[in-house]
Amino acid sequence: MSFSFGKQSQKASYQNIKQVKQWIYQALQIDDEISISLSQLQCTEPGCPPIETVINVMSNPVQQYKIHKSIAEIEYTDISRLNQDK
Repeated sequence: MSFSFGKQSQKASYQNIKQVKQWIYQALQIDDEISISLSQLQCTEPGCPPIETVINVMSNPVQQYKIHKSIAEIEYTDISRLNQDK
């Protein structure tokens, strides 16, 4: 699988990132002291979603979630589904 960290068609603003992180804390009921990492990846291989957001919750063990949207496109319902999908 080939991912690009370079040019991204939809760059997330600080406000987008902040909002998505707030939703993650709320929906997954995560303690405020636990860090969350968001990475927006672009895939160039056939059959791979063009953009994927990877969410890492830095608990012990680390929990990882993936949403097949850019950070700017993520809505609260996408985050709330993460608990159901795991």
